Amino acid sequence: MKQIIVISFLFINLFTLIIFYIDKRKARKKVNRISEKSLLTLCAFGGTLGGFIAMQFFRHKTKKRSFLLPFYIIIIIQIGLLYLYVKQNKCI
Repeated sequence: MKQIIVISFLFINLFTLIIFYIDKRKARKKVNRISEKSLLTLCAFGGTLGGFIAMQFFRHKTKKRSFLLPFYIIIIIQIGLLYLYVKQNKCI
């Protein structure tokens, strides 16, 4: 079970990183972009680490407040849910 969770976590984060990279390339070429809603949805479904790495590595969406605020809210919610899960299951 733990292996499935780890593999899923790695997959969604790698996928999110790749999608952020594709969007950055599209931005440079000034062609149709991937919507912020889609990027944030990927982050909400577990791709926040991949999104954060992509933001730092590709310098993508790092100054756009309309993206950053929901992105950091998603991170705060995920940290809170992780804390509650760990506390409830006494994983520490």
